[in-house]
Amino acid sequence: LSPIVELNVGGEMYTTTLSTLKKHPGSKLAEMFTGQPKLRTDSEGRFFIDRPGTYFKYILEYLRSNQVPTQCIQDVYKEALFYDIEPLIKQLEDSPQIFGELVARRQFLARVPSYSENIELMIRIARAEAAASRQSSVIVCVVRTEEDAARCQDALNSLDMDKKPVVKFGPWKAVPSISDLLDCIQMDVEAKGYKISFQPHVADKGFRFKSHDFFYKFLFTWW
Repeated sequence: LSPIVELNVGGEMYTTTLSTLKKHPGSKLAEMFTGQPKLRTDSEGRFFIDRPGTYFKYILEYLRSNQVPTQCIQDVYKEALFYDIEPLIKQLEDSPQIFGELVARRQFLARVPSYSENIELMIRIARAEAAASRQSSVIVCVVRTEEDAARCQDALNSLDMDKKPVVKFGPWKAVPSISDLLDCIQMDVEAKGYKISFQPHVADKGFRFKSHDFFYKFLFTWW
């Protein structure tokens, strides 16, 4: 290979040295250029990598000068994982954005039973009720403790909740509150491209305690 390498990364053109690309021998990026190149070339003979080219400049800057990016942290982290550049991955994981997501929020959500499955269930219910409507709603029951879970189940057994399905989150053993979990639900549904909001759901009758202690209505807005 020539010591000067021209790259086409997702339509963005870069020129660098072979030694820069192979700076971390154990990385996937280095392996791409070790021995016989394992990449296709474009019409101009540049090596083609089918990844977002916008963020490759941050990867390249790190390889050139060990400069850890301060912009587009989440997206650069995904690219660092793809190229398997271990030192950059570790430094990015120490940044507030990645640390907060991986160590704080994700570890909390791992303690909420069936969290990801319930997010998908909410979306399926909302889509099923979206026919010829601007909005569809999903009733969510959030319980933090085993005691609250029992009270919530008692309420569900005594009231049909207007015959709407109810998605139950919890209980969990962690510091974050119900409002924290509600924010997480909204954040993760919106990350999938949906526009939603939520408010306490107050039942007209049938409860021996305040229904808004447990029940919330999530509104999906379609247009």
